[in-house]
Amino acid sequence: MKYFNVTIVEKGKKRQEMLKANNKIEAVKLAKEQFPIAMVTKAVETAAPLEDSFEELLSGVKGAFKKKIPLADKISTIRQIAVMTDAGIAINDTLLEVSINTENEQLKEIYAKINSDINAGKSLFEAITPYSEEFGNVALAMTNLGERTGNLSEAYSKLGDIMETIQNNASKFKKAIRSPMITLGAMAGAFTILIMVVVPKFKGIFAEFKTELPMPTKVLLNLEWAFTNYGLYIIILLVALVNVIKYLYKNNEDAKYQMDKIMIHPKFILINKAIFLSTMHRYNLVFGELVKSGIPVSEALDTAVNMVDNAVLKEKLLTVNGNIGRGMSLAESFDITQLYENMLLQMIKAGEAGGQLDAMLDKVTTYYENQFEELIDNLSAYIEPIMGVFIAGLVLLMALGIFLPMWDIGNAVK
Repeated sequence: MKYFNVTIVEKGKKRQEMLKANNKIEAVKLAKEQFPIAMVTKAVETAAPLEDSFEELLSGVKGAFKKKIPLADKISTIRQIAVMTDAGIAINDTLLEVSINTENEQLKEIYAKINSDINAGKSLFEAITPYSEEFGNVALAMTNLGERTGNLSEAYSKLGDIMETIQNNASKFKKAIRSPMITLGAMAGAFTILIMVVVPKFKGIFAEFKTELPMPTKVLLNLEWAFTNYGLYIIILLVALVNVIKYLYKNNEDAKYQMDKIMIHPKFILINKAIFLSTMHRYNLVFGELVKSGIPVSEALDTAVNMVDNAVLKEKLLTVNGNIGRGMSLAESFDITQLYENMLLQMIKAGEAGGQLDAMLDKVTTYYENQFEELIDNLSAYIEPIMGVFIAGLVLLMALGIFLPMWDIGNAVK
């Protein structure tokens, strides 16, 4: 939002009003609504007032430290709403009960505000819209659908199913990489300890002989020197670097795009495939469920694409709705993205022609789900050779760094 100094003339007197709007035209329109008997002469963009700038900065700082609501807590409350509304309990009583019973403080506050807005005359969709960041666009779409069809319990039941599927896939992926990451961390810690404890004991021996040390030994000695003198600074630098990358990824669109592009590059074996399959499964799952629920294809596409995190894949999928608007079929629009295999495109094409698009989308979703689960189930088998090479490299570096000079010393003594 921008700030505008709007000049108005009312009862022969000229004065300026500061208004907040997205652009100049909106600022003029807003001024005419607020001052109907006045004449608006001009609107000039200006800097935000000091107090507003401070409030925005403070809200940004609060947002940075704000805890993310666990998906399991959201699913639990969605399920409660579905069950209670299905039992015929009024939505305001349902939301009040949910806000009281939920243990998550953020959800407790959100549902209390939504309930207050509904009691003030707003619809559930209008009341939940300000919390799209917390619940996601698919929750808004299913809420809108439930209110339009008069069957909120069924809509929220499907919403719970969608969220549970997404949660299960994320949980499977985390579980699959947990063991390799623990192994990697243990090896890195052991290697660091060996460098800090073992290498210094040989350092004095190596210094007594005026011979050229082999390259592995030089690497170990340099690492030992760096860890001993700048270990704390290295840790601080690594932590700062990780946080800077996270900040840029969340707040800079260009940086996010480039990082996402790298993550799905063919050279990033396993990572690129995991991101692609999980993204396509989530996209088709949400799209298919929305179409099955009776939401128009155009709206379903707009909602589903907002579930895509990777900027590169999202950019390609955003073209689908535009191409449909130009008269293309769904299968043709998907084909242009080059994200779907020919077999899947034929299934979607057959579904469009036979009026069974929702059934075919289910099959496409199942295909991506099976592919993703196969990748996750065999992830350990894929990672083990990579981990073996890495561990062997560390052991070989340590062994050569220690024993090569000892052999040279033995030869020198002879």
